[in-house]
Amino acid sequence: YSFPPVVINITDGESTDGDPTTDAEKIRALETQDGNALLFNCHISGTKAESVLFADAAEGLPDQFAKLLFNMSSVLPEPIREGAQREGFQVSDGSRGFAFNADLVELIRFLDIGTRPSNLR
Repeated sequence: YSFPPVVINITDGESTDGDPTTDAEKIRALETQDGNALLFNCHISGTKAESVLFADAAEGLPDQFAKLLFNMSSVLPEPIREGAQREGFQVSDGSRGFAFNADLVELIRFLDIGTRPSNLR
């Protein structure tokens, strides 16, 4: 078994050229023998709010941009979710590949967990 493709979008979240939802759906629908592509969104916002990593619900996110990116993000496959748990993150079956206002250390941990092939062993 190999690692499915992962697309990581790092953005300010404020789309200026339309609604990206359809494009996100197309990315997540891409399929290989190893599974569907995973879409992880890292939202670097100017909003003063606590960082959020691997959220499992849009409620509580500070604005419509964060909620949109959360909804576009892939649900974590079990091996990645287990990897996040091993790293001390609070995750659930509904946790997604979504980070909001992560600092540099959190962002690196988020990217490492989401792209570590050993999570799939």
